[in-house]
Amino acid sequence: MITAEEKLMYQVMKAIYESGIPIDFKGSMVLKACLIEAGYDEEIRHTVDIDANWYSADPLTADQMVASLQKVLDRNKIALRVSIYRMYDEKRSAGFELADNSSGEILFTMDIDVNRPTTSTKVYEIDSFHFRGVTPNQMIADKVSAISSDRVFYRIKDVIDLYYLSKAFDFNCFEILKTLEDSSRVLGTFNGFLNRQEDLKHAYDKFRLAGDVNKPQFSEVYSSVRDYIKDILPKN
Repeated sequence: MITAEEKLMYQVMKAIYESGIPIDFKGSMVLKACLIEAGYDEEIRHTVDIDANWYSADPLTADQMVASLQKVLDRNKIALRVSIYRMYDEKRSAGFELADNSSGEILFTMDIDVNRPTTSTKVYEIDSFHFRGVTPNQMIADKVSAISSDRVFYRIKDVIDLYYLSKAFDFNCFEILKTLEDSSRVLGTFNGFLNRQEDLKHAYDKFRLAGDVNKPQFSEVYSSVRDYIKDILPKN
């Protein structure tokens, strides 16, 4: 269920959480944890990165971020070296590479947004690793927002994730709309999702799931997601 690489990433997330650095996690690593907590036992898509939000009263420099993360790893005897390859700005996350101390091989990356609108979070625990991550409703809201515009053709992973989430969580339209408002997210028209199914199927067919993870038929995924989010779709 959890790969060796994912265990290492959870170890890093736990160490950051326990350090007190104001970082909350999001993305596929949190999705996996929330689905497991909810009793979903099917294999889901794997990831090779950690996504997070970092909140700070003052602007953060690249050196400050690298030094803070490296200190956490060293204190917890996690033999990884942190480097930054992309600095954040208003519309772009900071990108970090975490490499094996001995070989120098890059094992995974971290994408960290800095001082974006706050999101609702909770503490997760998976295989004795605990960390603070976005709530299931926040995750659903973010993914619904992503697929509501024509970016859906580049966000097939969000369609797949909503398929997973539909198997484990109810969709409460009122709560999702409030979560969207609270996190300053907006909805598009869902034109691409609703009216360009052939293009969407083409994008889905090209999307690869790593390892031996089962990839359901597009028709099953599409119909499940459309039914799941039906209360938030345009009525005409």
